Amino acid sequence: MPARRSRSADWESLNRSIVRCQRCPRLREYCRQVAVEKRAAFRDCTYWGKPVPNFGDRDGRLLIVGLAPAAHGANRTGRMFTGDRSGDWLYRALYKAGFANQADSRDADDGLRLMDCAITAAVHCAPPGNKPLTEESAQCHGWLERTIDGMPAVVFLALGQIAWRATLAEARRRGWYEGRVPKFAHAAQVPLAGGRWLLGSYHPSQQNTFTGVLTEPMFDRVFRAARRLIASGQPGGDQVGCP
Repeated sequence: MPARRSRSADWESLNRSIVRCQRCPRLREYCRQVAVEKRAAFRDCTYWGKPVPNFGDRDGRLLIVGLAPAAHGANRTGRMFTGDRSGDWLYRALYKAGFANQADSRDADDGLRLMDCAITAAVHCAPPGNKPLTEESAQCHGWLERTIDGMPAVVFLALGQIAWRATLAEARRRGWYEGRVPKFAHAAQVPLAGGRWLLGSYHPSQQNTFTGVLTEPMFDRVFRAARRLIASGQPGGDQVGCP
């Protein structure tokens, strides 16, 4: 019990530090600008307009790594993947797989809870055009390090190539993976040291979901694989191998 309390305090301290971060002036200015100008549909909303902290179960064995908050999604609501179409897709899939208590993600006070799962991002501020600069991604990487330090996660699900590269870089830094860099692919599974796994998925952005690049059955398959890996430590039947 004391260990759980300590981890809780560390998690809350980490999130407070993320919110206070000033490392990337361009991103901080963009988040504030969006919060003032707003989108017409949200003109009566008070935007968060700051780095978005981690969300979910600090004791979770699944850690989802996204790209960055959406300008009018998490940058508005202050909660990862909340208030936009990407979040609709993600939380529907999490609920279906038993990682969330509901399928909706309207705002930070809607009662949504995650079980055995947490969500972080490669970059915690909304970037212009959803494209952080290389140096901005590097500045934010320390938060990913500390997030992984503070969780007992054994499965890491990277949503998109930027999250894939960031998670793999951290796995290599920790000595969890050596050899050739595995190519990103949807539903790819990469074994890491200590019974850990890296999974890949197309990001549930409208660019992918509206065009059929990512479908609900494809997304559900990834979370079924995560469940199997958490439960058994063995690759599931959907494994895609990596070069």
